[in-house]
Amino acid sequence: MGKKEVIVSFNGESMLICFIWCLWAAAAGGTSINRVHVVSYGAKADGKTDSTKAFLKAWVWACSSGATMLKAVEFRGPCKNRVTVEIDGTLVAPTNHWAMGNSGNWILFVQVNRLAVYGGTLDAKGAAFWACKRSGKSCPVGARSITINWANDIVISGSTSINSQLSHMVINSCNNVLVRNVNLIASSQSPNTDGTKNLFMKNINCGPGHGVSIGSLGKVLKEDGVQNVTLTDAVFTGSDNGVRIKSWARPSNGITAPNNQGCPQQSSGVKISGVTYRNIKGTSATAEAIKFDCSRSNPCRGIRLQDIKLTYRNRPASSSCNNIRGATTTGLLIPSPTFL
Repeated sequence: MGKKEVIVSFNGESMLICFIWCLWAAAAGGTSINRVHVVSYGAKADGKTDSTKAFLKAWVWACSSGATMLKAVEFRGPCKNRVTVEIDGTLVAPTNHWAMGNSGNWILFVQVNRLAVYGGTLDAKGAAFWACKRSGKSCPVGARSITINWANDIVISGSTSINSQLSHMVINSCNNVLVRNVNLIASSQSPNTDGTKNLFMKNINCGPGHGVSIGSLGKVLKEDGVQNVTLTDAVFTGSDNGVRIKSWARPSNGITAPNNQGCPQQSSGVKISGVTYRNIKGTSATAEAIKFDCSRSNPCRGIRLQDIKLTYRNRPASSSCNNIRGATTTGLLIPSPTFL
């Protein structure tokens, strides 16, 4: 039996999809391509007609797993084939914020191993949902734009998500996931969706860019906190920072002020505690490799440093540590911090 791959193409501003099944004959080495368009299942590329039934019928064929499609945007595996989703153009959600009900997800993949999603724009048309939330009226729970649950070997590349009702992208209980060249754009009118909890990140190669940052925290008066975040086995190359926690001083003037510029007399109301930095080694692009600039009114507490070696131009780097209470250090520490 030859190698099988399913390529799902989305074209235009509606759900016009072309499913391409590529079969490579093992003996002859030839290529046989069969194309199935969802227009043959009743889909229309007018940006208005609900084509989800046609979408799911085509998916059943492509997935070839015999699974039942439960929701209009739920694609359930396991699939026998590698599935590639190519989005050319823009997929738009219904403008009626009740149309997706309380499903919680707009596009959901469940147990679809070896899934790749390439290109395109997802426009979730979240404005009506945001307005409903601001009005205080009864509203649906909202939908995440794209969610992938319980899957392995996932690639998401070159895609853009705009106007999400809730989160742009949720990856839950997955292994070996690569997300690259993805743009997540949130309108200033969209609700704050902060409040990450129980996040585990492993085997990350990062750079250039900002590194891994938590925050900025405390930009708005009422904001969910961040808890139980773990980063391990990460490599940073040419990034502005390695690991960083950022918080705003209150009140905020809307200007990013990494060194308290623009708000020198304000101190952050964000409480940072229970943070461990362990087994961090490498070179710094600046002489100061470690910097704790904690709030005067809410000092950092429970900070642990263990086995850290950071150099600058083949010499030990420097550190500055302000407003820390209850810090502990173990193992080799270069630079050696002085807590104030």
